[in-house]
Amino acid sequence: MTDTSQPQPLLRVVRGNPDDAELAALTAVVLAAAAAPGPAAAPHRTSWWNDRARGVGASAAPGDGAWRAAALPR
Repeated sequence: MTDTSQPQPLLRVVRGNPDDAELAALTAVVLAAAAAPGPAAAPHRTSWWNDRARGVGASAAPGDGAWRAAALPR
């Protein structure tokens, strides 16, 4: 059975003999890396069909095939 009353150490030195300043620097780097935000999510792109800005300033051109051209990108 293990004694859980003692808190577990954040870091453990496996090799070497670091001084207090080196341990403090390592601890600061590890804590800063853990607190850094992750990569930003890509913005949600609306589909071309739902994009209301697509029709702004566009006018219907009369003539043969105008109904077909109305759905093409401008």
